Amino acid sequence: MNDFEFIFVLYALLLGLSLVEVLGGLGRVLELKFASESDGDGRRFQIGWLTPLMGVFVMVDLMSFWMFAWTLQPLITVSPAMLLGVMAFASAYYLAARLVFPSDPKRFDALDTHYYRVSRTIFGILIGLVVVQWAYLLTIVEVREALMTPVSIGLTLFFVGMMVAAMLIRNQRVQAVLLVALIVRYLVLYLII
Repeated sequence: MNDFEFIFVLYALLLGLSLVEVLGGLGRVLELKFASESDGDGRRFQIGWLTPLMGVFVMVDLMSFWMFAWTLQPLITVSPAMLLGVMAFASAYYLAARLVFPSDPKRFDALDTHYYRVSRTIFGILIGLVVVQWAYLLTIVEVREALMTPVSIGLTLFFVGMMVAAMLIRNQRVQAVLLVALIVRYLVLYLII
């Protein structure tokens, strides 16, 4: 086992659990939606668009960090600082993923209520992870020059700017448009380009 494989096991485990949290949360809210449609008590649970879009965004963002780790493969060495950093980074990601869907969706008539309670925290964590990623990358001589280009800096600032806008603007349509734009950004960057 090389250094990267040793570190990546921990990273992959925590990021994999993050995916499970998002998918498990989606499963819980779908079960509640289906149950509310068949109960006939007049109360219908509304999923809405915002929380599912946040779930998709978190999953594609998570995919980008997984791919990011893979590209750094030859530059990874085992050290206590590296293990602690990977654990903290991936744990923060798990926390963001855990917050996407409520653990007890029955407490809500509409999932958008939950979204507005947690979205600022989720976006804040994800912005923090981008900052940590850049801080780490700037310490690697082999990566620094490629990172410090106007295109790379501009794309990152635009990405972070969209997340900041989503934190500040509380309009439901604007939130949906920003979430779709954030998702499309990843699909273009990772699937097309």
